[in-house]
Amino acid sequence: MQVHFIAIGGSAMHNLAIALSRKGYKVTGSDDEIVEPSKSRLDLEGILPLEIGWNEANIHSDLGAVILGMHAREDNIELLKAKELSIPIYSYPEYLYEQSKNKIRIVIGGSHGKTTITSMLLHATKKIGINVDYMVGAQLDGYDCMVKLTDDAKFMVLEGDEYLSSPIDRRPKFHLYSPNVALISGIAWDHINVFPTFENYCEQFDTFCSLITPNGLLIYNEEDVNVHALGNKYASSLKTIPYKTPLFTPTPEGTLMEFNGHKFPLKIFGAHNLQNLVGAMHLAQSMGISDQDFLSAMNDFTGAGKRLQKVVESERFTMFKDFAHSPSKLKATTAAIKQQYPTRKVVACMELHTFSSLKKEFLSHYKDTMLAADDAIVYFNPDVVAHKKLASITCEDVIVGFGGNVIVFDNSTNFLSYIYAIDWNDTVLLLMSSGNFDGIDYKLLGDELIEKLG
Repeated sequence: MQVHFIAIGGSAMHNLAIALSRKGYKVTGSDDEIVEPSKSRLDLEGILPLEIGWNEANIHSDLGAVILGMHAREDNIELLKAKELSIPIYSYPEYLYEQSKNKIRIVIGGSHGKTTITSMLLHATKKIGINVDYMVGAQLDGYDCMVKLTDDAKFMVLEGDEYLSSPIDRRPKFHLYSPNVALISGIAWDHINVFPTFENYCEQFDTFCSLITPNGLLIYNEEDVNVHALGNKYASSLKTIPYKTPLFTPTPEGTLMEFNGHKFPLKIFGAHNLQNLVGAMHLAQSMGISDQDFLSAMNDFTGAGKRLQKVVESERFTMFKDFAHSPSKLKATTAAIKQQYPTRKVVACMELHTFSSLKKEFLSHYKDTMLAADDAIVYFNPDVVAHKKLASITCEDVIVGFGGNVIVFDNSTNFLSYIYAIDWNDTVLLLMSSGNFDGIDYKLLGDELIEKLG
């Protein structure tokens, strides 16, 4: 099979390209820009395009499929040529389904926690020795590719993103997987540029449930009111399993979780993480893994990529970074840090970086999300707002939206000066962003703050 990727440089697309190349497919691709780490990873696999840009000559009748990335436009010359030659055109999720339609598909959906839950399940299956195919939305320790495709794996584990599939397919990605087993971790309005109302956003999860295969299984977080409503709605047509946060006690090493009369030591912490763990445990049950074996396998799990990741630690100072950017994620992550370090001062910093977070009308959804922190700081770059072609926002707009309990900066130099001036003795610093605070070197910053303590 020969396949061609239009927009091969995307974070998801280049991983699928690598997975197919490793499976023995002949893979070609094109893009108008390929940056790191995609560039080096494609080059290492021998499938980096020789030239940058689009070229009709890339599309020919020998191709069995064209895979179209979100970065491409509808008038892309390669896409038009593929249509002219009647070559099958797939979106990224469509092709993942093609590769897994004869497997048991396990799809993890939700506005938050899906990467963590997927990572937990993969960690357990790897330790226990169950061969699974997968697609996960973050680079994980111990994995050199976010996608694995084989002919012999019985299961396909898929992180179910609700964003759009391709420029010519406006369906959410997770609508295309037809899961045998599905999980919904929570629903909190996101991607407001695509789903203009919360009701419209919720409808996408309702549709997701309706696409579970007949007699399939829906595992859902009963502590989320909107998810609970879906669980009740589909209880008559599907097998359903609700889950909730277990009993647990914070420890210096992480957490001691209580379950069925037993206590399990874990390295992860925070109620949200423990809730995710129970969801992953039920997914493992559907694969024939006992609760005891799953929880035992999780004793050395330290978290998913960029999710509550410890950057530096000394006797008097600890620094974390986290991918949190939506209101629900922000609140859960900040609360988890304070619960884990109740006697320390917690300084939580958040960067407004996504389309939704930088939209003035959306700021009110962040009200009181950082109350668990002793000091709360929000940063945004006005140039990013302009680049996303949004109406400008002010520091005062952000203060009002967050409820007045935050310090706001719109200049990175001033933000960093404020950070360096803080007395970090007996303190935890939490940096939350889907970006990187305009190029902060997290490790360097943490080391410098530790050095400053003396």
